[in-house]
Amino acid sequence: VQLQASGGGLVQAGGSLRLSCAASGIIFSQTNMGWHRQAPGKQRELVAIIASDGSIIYAGSVRGRLTISRDNAKNSVYLQMDSLKPEDTAVYYCNAIWRRVGYWGQGTLVTVSS
Repeated sequence: VQLQASGGGLVQAGGSLRLSCAASGIIFSQTNMGWHRQAPGKQRELVAIIASDGSIIYAGSVRGRLTISRDNAKNSVYLQMDSLKPEDTAVYYCNAIWRRVGYWGQGTLVTVSS
């Protein structure tokens, strides 16, 4: 299983970024996908999950600003990040739960300047 995340970068507060994660080695349409993040000096935390049936869960801190979506035809999950804040600065990790086993991508760094 491979998860390749991309799209991170440096953005000013209030700006937008779109993260992408391409998955291989799984039946993507049957896999729950998610984004987590880890800020410097903090534990990794859930950002959003999109289940194989399309249901979505967001962390309260990002609801209304970040949007998770998936494209089963492209084996990809996305995170549209709008109205970014400095506290959104973190390494963002793509996550897959396939046959009850969790897999992680390599992470992509998002830096939001004030």
